[in-house]
Amino acid sequence: MKDILETIILNLVENKEEVFINSKEDEKTITFEVKVAQSDMGKVIGKQGRVAKAIRTVIKSLGAKEHKRISVEFIEN
Repeated sequence: MKDILETIILNLVENKEEVFINSKEDEKTITFEVKVAQSDMGKVIGKQGRVAKAIRTVIKSLGAKEHKRISVEFIEN
């Protein structure tokens, strides 16, 4: 799942070397913390959060196959 999230994020941003994805895993939940460059944050979030919402939807659907609750957080540097 992390590699799919990383592929999506890397295709959106210009500064690919500043992308960091950290995962915290519990028994039934996984939290992905995504850090991108400040200049790329708008591209990742999108207008009114539409891109971020779409990313979360895709990752949550992948987690549903494994019976895990997934959350994606976008953190500013």
